[in-house]
Amino acid sequence: MKHLKILKVVTSIAFLTVCGVSAQEISDHALGLRLGDSDGFGAEISYQKSIGRYNRAEFDLGWRDSRNYDAFKLAGLYQWVHTLDGNFNWYYGVGGGLGSVDFEPQPGVDLDGGLFVFGAGNIGIEYNFDIPLLLSLDFRPEIGLIGYDDFNDSFDFDIALGIRYQF
Repeated sequence: MKHLKILKVVTSIAFLTVCGVSAQEISDHALGLRLGDSDGFGAEISYQKSIGRYNRAEFDLGWRDSRNYDAFKLAGLYQWVHTLDGNFNWYYGVGGGLGSVDFEPQPGVDLDGGLFVFGAGNIGIEYNFDIPLLLSLDFRPEIGLIGYDDFNDSFDFDIALGIRYQF
């Protein structure tokens, strides 16, 4: 009977140790850049704030430039973060944002810019270095909800590389 209790205690400690090693907590704050876009160039100032142990909020303020338009956007996402292996994580999230678009003049086409609201999803992978550096690659599909119709009717496949300082 005594050996059974000792076995239970040792097994419980081993289980908790393994869980503690495989579960990597995310940083309280991360600030950096998110670079990329599906049809031009985009740059965003990106801020992440942990909410709980494995969840975070991400806020991105950015500029998009393509052949047909220039746009400023503010996006907010709620993300769930999971460990893949060691310092590699994968994450997914949902959110949305708002922005302003200005169309480039085109012969025979009269397009006005304006405000818009969009919904967004998010999925990506990241590497958390031993120094306070976080690199990520993610995919953010966006769909227009309210605002300028010709801009929001399209479904945007936003792919970007992120580099953030963690603190």
